[in-house]
Amino acid sequence: MTRITKRRIKKVGLPSETLVYTGERPGGRVDVTLIDYDEQTFEERTIRSADECVPYRTKPTATWINVDGVHEAPMIERLGECFGLHKLVTEDLMSVVQRPKVEDFGDYLFIVLKMLTYDEKAKKVVPEQVSLIVGQSFLLSFQEGVQGDVFQLIRDRLRTGRGKIRKLGADYLAYSLLDALVDGYFLILEKLGDRIDALEDELMARPSRAIVEKLYHLKRELLFVHKAVWPLREVIARLQRRESALIRETTTPYLRDVYDHLAQVIDSVEIYREIMTEMLETYLSSVSNRLNEIMKVLTIIATIFMPLTFLAGVYGMNFKHMPELEWKYGYYLVWAVMAAVGGGMFLYFRRKKWM
Repeated sequence: MTRITKRRIKKVGLPSETLVYTGERPGGRVDVTLIDYDEQTFEERTIRSADECVPYRTKPTATWINVDGVHEAPMIERLGECFGLHKLVTEDLMSVVQRPKVEDFGDYLFIVLKMLTYDEKAKKVVPEQVSLIVGQSFLLSFQEGVQGDVFQLIRDRLRTGRGKIRKLGADYLAYSLLDALVDGYFLILEKLGDRIDALEDELMARPSRAIVEKLYHLKRELLFVHKAVWPLREVIARLQRRESALIRETTTPYLRDVYDHLAQVIDSVEIYREIMTEMLETYLSSVSNRLNEIMKVLTIIATIFMPLTFLAGVYGMNFKHMPELEWKYGYYLVWAVMAAVGGGMFLYFRRKKWM
């Protein structure tokens, strides 16, 4: 049973709109941070109660509220009430097995995507669901809180006022978060590419069953990355088509740039998957070649010993009236014939380059 299936079992039999956390994060506090800004002002604070967010919903400045941890239903439910989120949206926020998607609710956009980080110690890709609620002047981001995030550079740009981010609205902030997530995919591909190169060198040097197991696990990780990035292509495409009035025309070129980067990620994933398939075929071919070489050597040995076995069988019958049995040099002659036959066949096989 897959990990995703096990997570979905938690909601079996429950009515829709029931808030159930389907992740694997152990219990702990939920960290909520708020950044409110425009071109002239900047405010950053930690939120202790969801009620503290209410005044920021109608402020003319842009507000980014980041929730790190979605396992506390009361906090998620109260934030949903503060910003007028649909009950099904708050349900999806806590169900962390969603497929990347975008839904338009009129006043806000609901975007689900996957953030991928690389665990250096475990040597594996760690997935984390990130949900974005993009409104007219606010953006809510919800993370599982498994292993940090990739948004620190955006926070630094907001604090220092570098670039356009404080001059533009929540839709540009949403683009910035999407861009950071897609850039994070390149780092994942770099790590996986290094592992593929090392595995390829090992495969050429000493192919073994252990390499096949490594190939299998690496191929599964690539498949998981493919599942995370492939649906995101349609999400970005819908956003850049400006099907919602919340996405301004000035943001469209930036979304096109993210789409191009995502296309490069998908191309790289496909190339890596083809390389993995070729590596597996190379392993099977090398094993087959080794087996053929072994069978060839055994066949040659058996062929050489066939006439020798015949001679040994003939003179091992021990009939009374065999002329050679009482001949003084009969034993030595048989050995000479056997050596000549075996040596002659060996030289013939060498001349034919069969061995």
